[in-house]
Amino acid sequence: MKRIAIQGIEGSFHDIAAHQFFKDEEIQLICCSTFEQVFCEMKSDATVIGLVAIENTIAGSLLHNYELLRDSGATIVGEHKLRIKHSLMCLPDDDWDDITEVHSHPVALMQCREFLRRHEALKVVEASDTAGAARAIAQGQKHGHAAIGSKHVAELYGLKVLEEGIETNKHNFTRFLVVGAPSRANLLRNIMEADKASIVFALPHEEGSLSHVLSVLSFYKLNLTKIQSLPIIGREWEYLFYVDVLFKDYTRYSQGIDAIRPLTSDLKILGEYLHGKEWLL
Repeated sequence: MKRIAIQGIEGSFHDIAAHQFFKDEEIQLICCSTFEQVFCEMKSDATVIGLVAIENTIAGSLLHNYELLRDSGATIVGEHKLRIKHSLMCLPDDDWDDITEVHSHPVALMQCREFLRRHEALKVVEASDTAGAARAIAQGQKHGHAAIGSKHVAELYGLKVLEEGIETNKHNFTRFLVVGAPSRANLLRNIMEADKASIVFALPHEEGSLSHVLSVLSFYKLNLTKIQSLPIIGREWEYLFYVDVLFKDYTRYSQGIDAIRPLTSDLKILGEYLHGKEWLL
């Protein structure tokens, strides 16, 4: 049995992603209130696998999770892309006329902003988790309250779905990273099947430093799929660059990494893994 640490509770999108990624495997969820706690669980027990959201096609990157990943020393062993479909749910006895406020995670609320604009009379209340908001309504029998989240959480906690597909953009995907302790990484994935890598590095504050690195990656036929910069605390106007690349030839990829090392500092490979397919709920 695999033990998977997630941020959120049963019924959350992290829960759904974990069960999809480890399809046909027996898993035990470790539900955490914060992403920091996810990495703490992994640090205290090397057998624990973490699954953390890293970016959303609408809300953008979860910048703090990049820092947590780099500082933890954990290795990315896989990724999962989940289509996010939001529903509005309430107690079975309530209906549209009864609803006065809606609760959900801030990112979920942002993803449903057009729907909320059409129902501006509803009071919007931020919660720490989509599934947690739904569970609180169910357990507290909070009439007049509704939650936004996956329709699966409504089934789990006995709520009624008032409307499905309320997200503004129907091409709404969240990418999750599956991470493990370096000592167990090879047990969780075959590195020679990898076709994607995530790396991080710093650059000298010199003209053209980034373009030189990108030119080398292009020469080695590495397809840059993402680049994210974050400031280095205590070093004004200096940045860390988090880069994802796809490749077809592992040897050529390795040569490309060796070629950019002299151009960078603090280069670290965060993980080499098989890129994730897009999943629907």
